[in-house]
Amino acid sequence: MNLSYENSFEIQGGNFKKAGDISVQIKKVLQNLGVPRAILRRVAIAVYESEINIISYANKGIIHIQVSPETVSIEAEDEGPGIENIELAMRAGYSTATDKIREMGFGAGMGIPNIINCSDTFNITSEVNKGTHLTMIIQLTNNQEEKN
Repeated sequence: MNLSYENSFEIQGGNFKKAGDISVQIKKVLQNLGVPRAILRRVAIAVYESEINIISYANKGIIHIQVSPETVSIEAEDEGPGIENIELAMRAGYSTATDKIREMGFGAGMGIPNIINCSDTFNITSEVNKGTHLTMIIQLTNNQEEKN
């Protein structure tokens, strides 16, 4: 595969009307580039969950995606409250979502676990009262497509 794509997408915190728009845009671009379906699914989930976390918790954020012949690299960075306990936040089912967020169908505590499951490489850093930064890498080579 000879792939190349790079773009950044700004996200406004609290704008649930736009939830999922970026993951749909990225999925369409990758489909047009011929990325295998299993990889598309993993990228779409990782971007969607990152997007929802920014919308739910941060003032604003950005998702940057870079596609090379070997990998899809995704970075999600936000300006928000940060995560006090990253280890706890990575546990399936743990959530700090408000009742309002839960009423909209979000906040089940599966965002970060889903991102981890879809990524071949995952890193998270966060600073309280500053924000959170996620790095996700999904391999396009060495037959990682069937991870999920």
